[in-house]
Amino acid sequence: MYDAIIIGSGAGGAPIAHVLVKQNKVVLVIEKGPLIRAQSDTELSQFKRDELISDGVEKVVNINVSNRGQPFYNSHVEPDINDEPHIYKDGNGQDVATIEGYTAQCVGGGTNLYGGVSLRFTPTDFALQSFNAGRSLKNDPNGDVERECRNWPYDYNTLLPFYERTEEVIGINGTSANQLKPWNEDKYLRSLQPNPISIYAFDGMTKLGNQLNSSNPAKPYRTPLAVITEDHLPSGRKVPTDAESIKTSYVNRYGDPLGFKSSTWVSLLSPIEKLPNLTIKPNCVVTHISSQNGKVNKVFYLNPDGTPQEAEGKIVVVACSAIESVRLLKVSALLNQDFDQRINQNNLLGKYFLTHAFGGASGLIPNRVDKSVALDSDWATDCCNNDKFLKDAGLWAGATIYNNTSDSALPLSLFRTKDAMDLDMLWKGLQYDMNLRGDKITDFLDKNFGRRLSISYMANQVPQFNNRIDLHSSIKDKWNRPVAYINKSWHSHDIALMDTIAKNCGEVLRLAGMTEIGFGSSYGAVNGLIRIANHVLGGARFGTAENDSVLDMNCRAWHFDNLYVTDGSFMPTSGSGNPTHTIEANSFRVADYLLTIL
Repeated sequence: MYDAIIIGSGAGGAPIAHVLVKQNKVVLVIEKGPLIRAQSDTELSQFKRDELISDGVEKVVNINVSNRGQPFYNSHVEPDINDEPHIYKDGNGQDVATIEGYTAQCVGGGTNLYGGVSLRFTPTDFALQSFNAGRSLKNDPNGDVERECRNWPYDYNTLLPFYERTEEVIGINGTSANQLKPWNEDKYLRSLQPNPISIYAFDGMTKLGNQLNSSNPAKPYRTPLAVITEDHLPSGRKVPTDAESIKTSYVNRYGDPLGFKSSTWVSLLSPIEKLPNLTIKPNCVVTHISSQNGKVNKVFYLNPDGTPQEAEGKIVVVACSAIESVRLLKVSALLNQDFDQRINQNNLLGKYFLTHAFGGASGLIPNRVDKSVALDSDWATDCCNNDKFLKDAGLWAGATIYNNTSDSALPLSLFRTKDAMDLDMLWKGLQYDMNLRGDKITDFLDKNFGRRLSISYMANQVPQFNNRIDLHSSIKDKWNRPVAYINKSWHSHDIALMDTIAKNCGEVLRLAGMTEIGFGSSYGAVNGLIRIANHVLGGARFGTAENDSVLDMNCRAWHFDNLYVTDGSFMPTSGSGNPTHTIEANSFRVADYLLTIL
């Protein structure tokens, strides 16, 4: 029997495996996707430069949904839509198949492909119920925010040492100065030189900070990025003598074949891979788990060749990313009465599904620069992420604003992402713009290539009971399990918040002297209802009361002795920045707790 079985190897699972294995616990990590190694002296990496483009011939959706017959491509780190779709209900009440919600299926999960932006949440993010008590907010006539919002069961200071541990052990570069969050020890690696285009972001953010609060303006800081810029002792990774040479826009949204991006594979699992008490099983699908008298007794999975297997552990950690974790728990409940009665006791599993409210603005600079020599982002600001701003603007929660240095850095990516806001929309801008041909292609490149700069934000989405993950009644995956069925809408206050922050993103560009500025937010996308992107959160929120949460404050499922859920599904609110850093920090926190009971 294993001390711990961990299902999923990304931000929610790998920190726990790392801590337990280093304390001599016997751990099994099961991952649905392959193990893709970084390049070594003797072997090239299997990561390809096509993670979000294609890995083969065009395919067609053949599921009985409204977008049946539409073409798609799938990559070597994402499932085929026909094999394992996520289904959502669109504004017309029709079912649509999507690839959204799958960042990557490989050892290290989505941390292999994300841009690496690693922002801490603010103290207010952990206490939004208290902060909004008695407040009158924009576009919230029924008081939904105050009624539905929950404080986290711990505060910022509780997570602070785990933020610091994550920054040190994962390998994150950035600057702490000017961040409007409490700080103890600065564990960041140094930042590399910003790309020349980012001077416009710095200038506009500085001016916006003064405009919003002249007596105490928020100032820009270097965006924390999970990319090593110096030799990293905890993982044994090294950078070239000329560290500036590692800058490449391929780090953003692609697997990094050189291992500079701090995925949980290269930073946490690879350094302990050869220890005898760790077993990693890639290309293995967990089909369900079972329990008896409140104790998870077996994990059922399929070997790469499809052979059924079983495993037993003293504890079981589910960390498949929010949608797939909720689906696994719901599928397990269909097959085991004890599991069903316990996990569904309060009818909250799958409810309060969250993403981020996000969007931004883009504009043109006067001259052209080479954006390919960059990482994901250079500058960020908390000027729209402090209590004064929220009270002045009538908003329930704030947002971190940062620039996207590396987006559309190459002509191919500029065309691929034209008018796209998510994975489902790649390449479709060309389909919609039939006039983009001949000389107009040259004109498009002359105008946009190396001149377009975008400013983005991430903000909390208002929790809603009816935003939920269910099991679809008829559509099954290739293993004959019900697929995830996502029902989601935007609250009217979400829209007010997104409009306000997006306009401030546009103001950053205007104040910097840029032209042809446009702004928008996720609710306005073609598939604006779904807009789950890669930030899938909630659905199994943690809390202090059994009747009001799925998990306790240590992420243990209520009414189970040994079942834990540690991906983003534990979050009761989605935070004011990219979630990976907080998921990792919380996982380190849970790992320390597990050491006390194993």
